[in-house]
Amino acid sequence: MFEVASAAVCEVRDLGVMRYLPAFELQRELVEQRKSGAIPDQLLFVEHPPVVTLGRNAHEENVLADPELLDRAGIELHHTDRGGDVTYHGPGQIVCYPIFDLREWKRDVVAYVRSIEEVLIAALSEFDIEGRRLPGATGVWVSTPGGPAKLAAIGVHISRWVTSHGFALNVDTDLTYFRYIVPCGLTQPVTSMRAVGSQAGRKEVMDALARSFARVFERDLIEQTERTGS
Repeated sequence: MFEVASAAVCEVRDLGVMRYLPAFELQRELVEQRKSGAIPDQLLFVEHPPVVTLGRNAHEENVLADPELLDRAGIELHHTDRGGDVTYHGPGQIVCYPIFDLREWKRDVVAYVRSIEEVLIAALSEFDIEGRRLPGATGVWVSTPGGPAKLAAIGVHISRWVTSHGFALNVDTDLTYFRYIVPCGLTQPVTSMRAVGSQAGRKEVMDALARSFARVFERDLIEQTERTGS
């Protein structure tokens, strides 16, 4: 383990499949370690079992099913401290949690979120998918015959300039789960890489995201081989 964190280094961890609350607690632990300089920046990749989360600005009415119905459908429900409204995580989705010290980059939350969008857009281009921003809406979108559809959601938390939470990219997600919510409080549809024609798998998309993160944030990546799921 690092005694002094290097501003140029970011450790990448693939957590595999992990329920939301253990992943949330892990983020909190790593944030405290990052604040103290005990570890370098972290890039956590994970896949959650079905879960609906409500951010700090969430409107309860954007959860369209009551807790009992969600429970019968096998979907957990949790309040969390990220920004944003209501979102869904589940199988077929790559969730990424950067534990990133903005004091070593830019003390600018808006610039950080825009750069996360750039990470996604650049990674998607490797799979011939043209991701784009939508004015007034955080996240990454693609054009479809029916209009713009959301491919990736972003929600972050900043504590003493150290980030947690991050983004969720729909790779081959079962999109029917989104019927239980109004994603991020918006009425536009949600899509996935598979739905727009990509056959890319989790590992190759995750690797593309890591490479893109390293380029955008100018970090050297170190892969951690331990893998913990629960």
